[in-house]
This record gives sequence, structure tokens and C-alpha cells, in this order.
Amino acid sequence: MQTKKLISRVGELAGPLCAERGVSLWDVTFEKEGQKYVLTVYIDREGGIFIEDCEAISRGLDPLLDAREFDSLPPYTLSVSSAGLERKLVRPEHFAWAMGKKVEAGFYRAQGGARSAAGLLRGFDGETLTLLPEGAQQELRLPMAEVASVHLVFEM
Repeated sequence: MQTKKLISRVGELAGPLCAERGVSLWDVTFEKEGQKYVLTVYIDREGGIFIEDCEAISRGLDPLLDAREFDSLPPYTLSVSSAGLERKLVRPEHFAWAMGKKVEAGFYRAQGGARSAAGLLRGFDGETLTLLPEGAQQELRLPMAEVASVHLVFEM
């Protein structure tokens, strides 16, 4: 099974489990870490995620992943986790949720001598990320083709 199809299918299975638990599905990843693969389901809820939430989603999802459609996967570990305070923004709905919050964008190659830029998220249209750096008067418009990753910046 291709990774994109796997992620989509696991999202389809996890969505109802999350709704039943009163949490939202933030993201699903399937990555190789060293010699092992890890299938991670990230969940979120206003007010935070508790270990019991992760356990419930994991217990509900585990038997569903024993279905024949997943037989071609290499051995992996299932992980259910909070999206975290400095969560990655990947999907358009993630960017919509984070509008007005401080984010950091990492670049594939240095831009103006910097490998990243941080600021308030002011816009995202799928092709361009718009940030207002702290203390700046002018917005920074970054082509998404040059942006390797974007994550929320936690501030106390």
C-alpha cells in the first residue's frame, strides 16, 4: 500500500474513533525511524489530550489495522499522540486554525542567509505563506515550494 493511501485509510478509520472520544484527528504519519516504521496518529482537543485519550484511540484502531488490506505493510509500531504545543502545520485546515498565531517556517535552502523565519501567520493560500515577523512593519511572503516545514511556536 502506498504511503498516501495508507495515511488516508488510517485517517478514515481513526476519524470516527476520535469523534466518539470527543477529540479531533490532527494528522497521520507513517515514517521510517532507524530500522523500524512508526504509524503515528496525532489527536487534539481544546483543553488538551490525556493519556487515556491516546490509549482509547490506540485500542480502538489496533484491531482495525489487522485487516487484510494492511497485510503488505512492513512491521511497524502504532503510536497515538497529542498533536503537541509546537505541532506541524500540514493541511490547509491546520493553517486556517493557526491564523494569527506565531509559527516558524523552515526552508529547503537558506533565504537571505536564514534557514527559517518566524512570525504571526497572516495568510496561506496553498502556494504562498504570509508571515508578519516580530517587530516588522512589512509582511514576509514565502513561496510554499521553498518551505520545508511549518510548525506552531509555543510561547508562555
